[in-house]
Amino acid sequence: MYNQSVYFVPFVYGFSEVMKVRRGFLAALALIVAVSALVFSSQAENVSLHGDYVEVRTASVFAGACHYNGEVVTTGRDAMMAWNVTSGKWQGVDLTGVRVMAVVSADANLAEGNAARQSEIIIDSQASRTQALAMVNALKEKYAASLGKVVEVRSAPITFERNGRTYAVMTNDAAINVEAMPNDLCCRMPNLVWYTPLVGLENRKVGYTSKALYSGRVVGEPWSRSGENSAFYGTFSL
Repeated sequence: MYNQSVYFVPFVYGFSEVMKVRRGFLAALALIVAVSALVFSSQAENVSLHGDYVEVRTASVFAGACHYNGEVVTTGRDAMMAWNVTSGKWQGVDLTGVRVMAVVSADANLAEGNAARQSEIIIDSQASRTQALAMVNALKEKYAASLGKVVEVRSAPITFERNGRTYAVMTNDAAINVEAMPNDLCCRMPNLVWYTPLVGLENRKVGYTSKALYSGRVVGEPWSRSGENSAFYGTFSL
């Protein structure tokens, strides 16, 4: 009759080693998950920006079909964009309160995917050099297609006022005054909205442009628009 213990001991020893390896693997996996979560949350904190946005085009973005067809090949080649950061960081830099404008001009309607674009970026002079650099990097990374070739970046005083659904943005050679459309017609008649904003927006609305003026000559020629539904507004996140 054989001694069962001679055969049982190696079995117990092997099972114990397997359990140790399994516990070690689970501990390592938990550590990897924890580190990954920490890195992800750190990255999200460093690159998450939120705020208000308004944009004016040199074409009606909400109009009847005949009006749209009359403009689409002759206008709509210029736009002004304005951001007001209400919270967030980029590249570890807190950009809360930073205001920025971009003036864009193209050789064809901005709705054309192959339109050659160029732009200038204006950073509010109250932003620090570090904030200005981080903000410009964010815009270039996230909105490269909309901005096209950035030919100039400069600093100037910018005011960005939002009162409900009324926006007033101004710098030394550009101004935007936009208000909500009566009765939110753009939402009730979405088939008459011919364009999309140059940036992704939450709660996008078409705005009525009471005044839009660009008197610079860095990109394109000076232009002005008023009394038309040529604006978009909403909140941005990136």
